[in-house]
Amino acid sequence: MGSPTDHSGPQIIQLTESEPPYYWGVDIGGTGIKLGLVDHSGQTVAYEKIATMESQGPESGVQRIGDLVTSTEETLGIVGKVPAIGLGAPGPMDLPKGLLVEPPQLPSWWGFPIVKAFQDQLQRPISFLNDANAAAYGEFWIGAGEHCDSMLLLTLGTGVGGGIIVDGELVNGVNSFGSECGHIIVDSSPHARLCIWGGGRGQLEAYASASGVVARTRQLLTDGEQSSLSGLLGGADDELTAKKVYVEAEAGDALSLRIVDETARWLGIGVTTLVHALDPGVVSLGGAMNFGGANCPIGRRFLNGIIEEFKQRTFESVFAGTEINFATLGADAGYLGLAGYARKELLAASK
Repeated sequence: MGSPTDHSGPQIIQLTESEPPYYWGVDIGGTGIKLGLVDHSGQTVAYEKIATMESQGPESGVQRIGDLVTSTEETLGIVGKVPAIGLGAPGPMDLPKGLLVEPPQLPSWWGFPIVKAFQDQLQRPISFLNDANAAAYGEFWIGAGEHCDSMLLLTLGTGVGGGIIVDGELVNGVNSFGSECGHIIVDSSPHARLCIWGGGRGQLEAYASASGVVARTRQLLTDGEQSSLSGLLGGADDELTAKKVYVEAEAGDALSLRIVDETARWLGIGVTTLVHALDPGVVSLGGAMNFGGANCPIGRRFLNGIIEEFKQRTFESVFAGTEINFATLGADAGYLGLAGYARKELLAASK
């Protein structure tokens, strides 16, 4: 169910076509780690994806990443030409202290001083970001927001992540919790849905994430709603997925189309709240939970539903001055944003 920009890997250019210096973007996830070596203009000159092997612990992960960074630089002949590294991971985290706090996807990494570990291993400055903020900076630097000064990114996946950039600066927050847009309240009723990732009742993530889509669909089927998805209700927990909802919506199933439209409505409410607080001018939707994306009729229906809900809830001038569309960098946004942010911080330090 990925967007049309999703692909198996980034476009790699030859080193002779690149613009030094270079920056690493290291995007750590629960199952995989993406490492991209990016030049000064945002072009990728090397890329690797390795398994996280989460249960082996963070020290093993840092060692394998460090070894790969070192060997790649030696192979390319650019030792000493990569002055900074961008490092991203899921939260919660403590950015000033360089700590992973309690990321649900990385239980054996809780409390780990990840920035110090990488500095000790690689002996250069490390820029540390929440993974969704990193994706937002990637889109801001060379993606959907490269033409603007401010933007909002919502990443729609298993959960809902967010990234906010105002006048070129990421909103990281005092508690390293800035831009956690998936946890804004969209439903204040006493029986609102609960966020499965430890958040509170009525939060956007409970309605607009892949897990939220599945939970809402399952509830309707349990209540007796008829659908081509009904046969999946008694199966294994992983048989009913957001992608199955998309497939059946594409085939014309009424309940699946209803879920798509309701998800768009909840996102429209969330977008309105965020735009009224930030007025970013650009709202970009990333992540794989996009019901097919811009090149699919269901994806366009989904996007248009968000835009229409926003239109009904905002001011005419705000609606006219706000662009809402799908993100453009796909799965590469994270490592690109991390490399770009390392570049930004290094340039700022040198002034």
